[in-house]
Amino acid sequence: MKPIIFIFAALFIIILMIPTILVAPFMDKTKGQLGEELQTVKQEVPVLKEAGISIPIYRSQTQTIENVDIEKYVVGVVASEMPAEFESEALKAQALAARTYIVKRLMGGEAMGSPKGTIATDTTNHQVYKNDNELKNLWGKDYERKKKKITDAVAATQGQILTFEEKPIEAQFFSTSNGFTENSEAYWSNSFPYLKSVKSPWDKESPKFHDQVVIPISTFEKKLGVHLSKDSSVGKIIEETPGHRVATVEINGKKFSGKDIREKLELKSTDFRWEIKGNQVVVTTKGFGHGVGMSQYGANFMAEDGKTYSEIVQYYYKGTKISEADPFLTKYTVKK
Repeated sequence: MKPIIFIFAALFIIILMIPTILVAPFMDKTKGQLGEELQTVKQEVPVLKEAGISIPIYRSQTQTIENVDIEKYVVGVVASEMPAEFESEALKAQALAARTYIVKRLMGGEAMGSPKGTIATDTTNHQVYKNDNELKNLWGKDYERKKKKITDAVAATQGQILTFEEKPIEAQFFSTSNGFTENSEAYWSNSFPYLKSVKSPWDKESPKFHDQVVIPISTFEKKLGVHLSKDSSVGKIIEETPGHRVATVEINGKKFSGKDIREKLELKSTDFRWEIKGNQVVVTTKGFGHGVGMSQYGANFMAEDGKTYSEIVQYYYKGTKISEADPFLTKYTVKK
């Protein structure tokens, strides 16, 4: 009988110990890694809070004024100006640029090309902006996912702007460079020390890096007010900008700036080359946009390489720092 008792006793002890044996390997993990994961969840990106500053935006389609809280406005701009599929750090950089841009406009106290009683339009003349209803129509079933990603990026930077010598900067941005950004004075008349040409080699991977347009010679001549010569040449580039774009071009004795050519022919960039083929002018461009400030695709490629939003903006806006917007917004509310 004793051997049987011992056997039953051993089985009883084993049965009691099995749960402990199974759970033991995971106890430290539960207390350690799982605990850390739970703590990480608690430390998510802060919830976006309204700033209490209303921005009067001119809605070009309805020709009405929409008053939007500045942080919600930044969400609408980022959603409209940068693909939601971009890296979060790139979206944060765009949020910082968008907020800085509108704070600068608020400090100016003028409409700056926008109708009286407004600060900016919702077009590319200032910053493209769409509200929630428009984003729902645009994104459809992806609305919740994309809206959350962009809102999180804005929340991570809320209340922050870029400054130079204690003032909000002209936070210009564009889609894709030709491999370099441009000096501000090479495209506009004003020179800013933080808007200088820098290398942006990542942009060559952008789907918007190359473009080509074919223009009938008659249309080309009409748009530029020129007559092409008989030697089958279009014109001669006589000067380039610091950003390796066309500064000045001469067509049959008439000079144009690269900006003039881009705007009159509706080109993607001022980095262009052209040739006559039959009765048409074939124009090839590199890059997309004016080239001044932050390249959006460049920012995204930098983010893919592990750069943070602060590293991105300080690369494209040289000598700037990230500051709190509150002191400037307080001045705006006092002026009102």
